Amino acid sequence: MRVITGTAKGMRLRALEGDTVRPTYDRVKEAIFSIIQFDIEGRRVLDLFAGSGQLGIEALSRGAQTATFVDSSKDSIAVIKENLDKTRLSKSAVVLQTDAVGFIRNYRGVEFDVVLLDPPYYENLLLEVLPYAAQHTSESGVIVCEAAGKSIEFPAQVGEFILTVNRKYSHTIVGVYRHRSIVE
Repeated sequence: MRVITGTAKGMRLRALEGDTVRPTYDRVKEAIFSIIQFDIEGRRVLDLFAGSGQLGIEALSRGAQTATFVDSSKDSIAVIKENLDKTRLSKSAVVLQTDAVGFIRNYRGVEFDVVLLDPPYYENLLLEVLPYAAQHTSESGVIVCEAAGKSIEFPAQVGEFILTVNRKYSHTIVGVYRHRSIVE
């Protein structure tokens, strides 16, 4: 697992081992960031269910203003902080050890411009958090979802956000939502 481009290009990131974490494959990450490449620079990013932090770190490396990393696992939080230190991106990051569902449901801060949702596949949390993510995403923002290819069908619309990309990469499906004012 490595940072694809930007200030931390080529740096290897650490991930937890075992069945509880499932880092995004480099090929899928490349596809995601190819789709949203013009939506990142200077933007506020939320990496919900952050795991190793690789998606948020990729966004910071590509010029995102800030990234908030949320994960409930103490071990994941330690890995995220280690990866941020290694890439020298810590100063632009906020790392929170808390329940991701509770965080997005009760969030009262500034809207995010890029929301990265990659929950554990087996817990089927994506459809639960997606409406809350839409409530906390700016009108010019983008929501990126990652799920197991057979486990989910992304809704065509969530709040004011419309599904604009729905692609399968091997066993992973990626969905991208944009505000209706941009799509229509």
